[in-house]
Amino acid sequence: MDCWTCERTAVGACRFCGRGTCRDHAKTYPFLVDVFRGRTHETLRALVVEDALHCGVCRPRGEPVELPELE
Repeated sequence: MDCWTCERTAVGACRFCGRGTCRDHAKTYPFLVDVFRGRTHETLRALVVEDALHCGVCRPRGEPVELPELE
């Protein structure tokens, strides 16, 4: 796989879009792995990877996207 930006050999794939990225263009971005309600907590809690590999090109959205056509 090649880097999406410079076409050199990629060292990994973006966690969000799958594009290849080399070490020079790799960035990190928080990734939400799971959301759950703990046994002793009423509020929702999240398991987050703080430094997931990000290509720097795609823009993960902070809010959910509605998909009514899939209903």
